[in-house]
Amino acid sequence: MRAIRTAAVVALSAGLVAGVAGCSQRASDDRQPGTVSVVASTDVWGSVASAVTGDHATVKSIVNSAADDPHSFEATPADAAAISDASLVVYNGGGYDHWVDDVLSGHPGGTTVNAYSLLPDTIAQPANEHVFYDPAIAKAVAVQIADRLAQSDAAHADAYRANAAEFGKRADEILQIERAIGQAHPGTSVVATEPVAHYLLVNAGIADKTPEGFTSAVEEDADPAPADLAAMLDLISTHQVSAVLFNPQTQTAVTKQIQDAAQRASIPVVTVTETLPNGTDYLGWQRQTAQQLASQLDKASPTNR
Repeated sequence: MRAIRTAAVVALSAGLVAGVAGCSQRASDDRQPGTVSVVASTDVWGSVASAVTGDHATVKSIVNSAADDPHSFEATPADAAAISDASLVVYNGGGYDHWVDDVLSGHPGGTTVNAYSLLPDTIAQPANEHVFYDPAIAKAVAVQIADRLAQSDAAHADAYRANAAEFGKRADEILQIERAIGQAHPGTSVVATEPVAHYLLVNAGIADKTPEGFTSAVEEDADPAPADLAAMLDLISTHQVSAVLFNPQTQTAVTKQIQDAAQRASIPVVTVTETLPNGTDYLGWQRQTAQQLASQLDKASPTNR
């Protein structure tokens, strides 16, 4: 399902090999070198780390392009060296960025923050791995980053913790926006080309009607069965859902077919991505996504469920 991005991933890997001495484009280009170094698996977690570190540490994100898919990324030797040498490694976990686990398994004892591990015990396992779409998890990650860095850089401990607290306040504001969506649109349901925004929908109280077989196939990088695709298209053409969530980073002929079906049925299409759009940070990205969902649902036909 993600073959369309293979060339982009290879190109990114080659670029990382050539430019290993550089920092990630959005997380660290303009930072002053510090004694503390943070390496994040993606620019999403790099942005969270940057919000906590301020100017007191360098932050490098391995995957930092909206054209890339973190699922299928493969770390280069330069990436592995950066991860193993970092003061702190921040990554998603849950198999999402498995290549970080691969590197860490050969370098035990490093200081890490695993976002997936911060899911509440009340959530059944295995859970959806896209935990970065939950502002509450991002808030918990910020707190852990601050605590880890306070131990290795006590001189800036207060700054790290103050920055994490401020990040948490803004994350809570986004969570309130998400909850308000469900309150404004009770009984709303959607379908998604990939369950990237699972936690956004959960927080908003919006049902995901995507056929289970369709979702499972996408998660396994396989084409959905004809019956599952037909069921997905039927939900759209008969206006049983209010919106389609579309991930352009995993676009295929099948997802394009779904997008086209939504347009024919005048069903709003909400774009969700796995890495930061250009010019945004984590908080801005999540706020914009939630506001886009709210706006599109406001436009949805009242006959849609």
